[in-house]
Amino acid sequence: MEDYLGVLLFQRVKQRLVLTDAGRIYADDIRAALVQMQAATVNLLANQGKGGILSIATPPAFGTKWLMPRLHRFTSAHPEIVINLATRARPFDLVAEGIDVAIHYGNNDWPGVLSDRLLGGDMVVVCAPAYLKVGESLVEPGDLAKHTLLQWSIRPNLWREWLDEKGVVASNAGGGPRFEHLYMVMQAAIGHLGVALLPRILVEDDILAGRLLVPFGDSYESADAYCLVYRPDKRSDQKVLLFRRWLSEESKRDGG
Repeated sequence: MEDYLGVLLFQRVKQRLVLTDAGRIYADDIRAALVQMQAATVNLLANQGKGGILSIATPPAFGTKWLMPRLHRFTSAHPEIVINLATRARPFDLVAEGIDVAIHYGNNDWPGVLSDRLLGGDMVVVCAPAYLKVGESLVEPGDLAKHTLLQWSIRPNLWREWLDEKGVVASNAGGGPRFEHLYMVMQAAIGHLGVALLPRILVEDDILAGRLLVPFGDSYESADAYCLVYRPDKRSDQKVLLFRRWLSEESKRDGG
């Protein structure tokens, strides 16, 4: 390439190749084309007698705690489909990022896409056992007024909606530390920082393991839930159809 361009792109330093300034500028200019070539190559290889690539985006907490432990059942049933899994914390442009399907948390309030409600509407109040040992008592919803309520910044009204449902007036409904990612809220609760309101499906293993406890058993069904989101033009895509069907069956198995 250097002979063809007539420009020194690399410096040879102790058996290592180091980009020159010209090489670095050239790499930046052609990086998008190289990425496109790489993606085209992967797609070509994945589609040779197979079912192609299914690009999935999922929130970190849902992907780690629910989707990943079950995904082997989909890949076992459909080994011809190559999974490309990415994490996204917030809704995004499916077309711009080249994503086939995504998991969003909400109530079908995303423009320009279709959605299938899955599960995660069953919310539960949790905290670490050690948190209760050093703080105020917590035996009924009204006691939450004396506690630190951990906030999920993407859903700032979550605690207020829960407290309204229980008929509890608490000035601290919007107070407490705020976290962008739900996985961080979970870890903050495990780390004794306060009380969290979380989808039950994400904390069942932590409850069973004793890392979290449910101080009172009041159930709450939120209007929001985890949903599979996809573009209308992907409705008839065979990969998407198979994944939708599988995800629906898995959700029903878990009570969704």
